[in-house]
Amino acid sequence: MKRFGSVALLMTLPLTALASPVWKADYETGNLSQWSGRESVASDRLQVVTSPTREGKYALKVTVKKGDDPINASGNRNELFHFGNETEGSEYYYKWSTQFASDFPSVNTWQLFTQWHHDGSNGSPPLEFYVRGERIYLRLEGRDDRIVWNTPLVRGQWLDFVLHVKWSSDPNIGFVELYYNGQLVLPRMHSPTMFQGMQNYLKQGLYRDESVNPDGVVYHDGMVQATSLEDVMPTKTTPPPPPPAVATQPPANSGPPAPATSTSEPPSPSVAATPDTVGVVDPNALAGQPSGGCSAAGGPLGGLGLLFSVLGFGVRAAFGRRSAKRD
Repeated sequence: MKRFGSVALLMTLPLTALASPVWKADYETGNLSQWSGRESVASDRLQVVTSPTREGKYALKVTVKKGDDPINASGNRNELFHFGNETEGSEYYYKWSTQFASDFPSVNTWQLFTQWHHDGSNGSPPLEFYVRGERIYLRLEGRDDRIVWNTPLVRGQWLDFVLHVKWSSDPNIGFVELYYNGQLVLPRMHSPTMFQGMQNYLKQGLYRDESVNPDGVVYHDGMVQATSLEDVMPTKTTPPPPPPAVATQPPANSGPPAPATSTSEPPSPSVAATPDTVGVVDPNALAGQPSGGCSAAGGPLGGLGLLFSVLGFGVRAAFGRRSAKRD
């Protein structure tokens, strides 16, 4: 009884774990029921598939063919949508993974794959991710002079996004922050993220200019809406120390790598050097952007381990992020 009481006491100690997300769409239900609704011309345009997946057993396959226009509006699309309470002053983290098919069209026009649209009936969304040519862009306020980040398009592999947003129409309150493939690529940038007097909602799938002829296929997986970074990006554990160094003759090309060049201000020390472009992009170099719109886990639990050792249990506990499958 005494030992049982000690174990019960241990079980009351706080554990480092991921908090429950506000909402998720990981497709592990085997269907599209996690979303509020869909805009598609046929059931084969938005399919839950077993390969490729970023995590778990299922992912979403989106197909858009020329002429797909389920809502009689501009462009061609097949999208899911979710009403996630993106109201003035709210703040959320969003995580998802996207894979562009190996034959995803390379065209000199817009192809949106994730957007937060306003509840108005027309106009470009206040926040959108899209492809144009061979690059991925993040644009704010529906304006060409507010393209704040871009990176080369990569096909055939999962690309991981974590977006931190303060939703507000006030430029001094609203902000965005972006992690891409586990690296901070866009430090916090203040900007309006909503239109005055409107609310936002999420749309994901594929929405593109109606002039695009080839079929477009994109996959999405693991969408999570949460209130903290830890909910979407588990804390990294401290790596073990390296083995003792052995004195050797350094190779001729040893030394620190040359500093990366950038088209904007150099990133802060906490930002990884990437081929991404951070900061507002010259709109003259990117004319004709999307019109958009409806009409246009913590580290090891060391303390618990010691206590269990005293009790003679020899319990070993570990927490880690599950290795995700990449295709």
